[in-house]
Amino acid sequence: SRHVSIRYSFGFKQKVVREIEEEGLSLSQARRRYGINGSQTIQVWLEKFGKNHLLNKTVRIEMKEEKDRIKELEAEVKRLKLALADSVMATDILQAVIQIADEHYGSDLKKNFGPKSSVTSKKKDTP
Repeated sequence: SRHVSIRYSFGFKQKVVREIEEEGLSLSQARRRYGINGSQTIQVWLEKFGKNHLLNKTVRIEMKEEKDRIKELEAEVKRLKLALADSVMATDILQAVIQIADEHYGSDLKKNFGPKSSVTSKKKDTP
């Protein structure tokens, strides 16, 4: 049995490449449509015609629920980032107010009202 070598015309190659580009056909769909057996044949044509952007195209197919869940999670992340930004800003403002008060009254509010100060230890120090 002899091996049959198939030669495709320039016009045919252009037609297949154009359909991949315009219709969004995958390489395997184009191979099936035209009965092209070689797995690399169309890839070679795409490279030859400078259509490298059509190679290895990945199409992600998702269930509607997955898309909805992703949108939901993205919205939650956005809400949390905004809440965190508000919290950081509130802390910065509070620290600025404490600093201004300390400068104005010559006090140290952080030291006096910080988490480590305790009322009982102050009472012991008083005679």
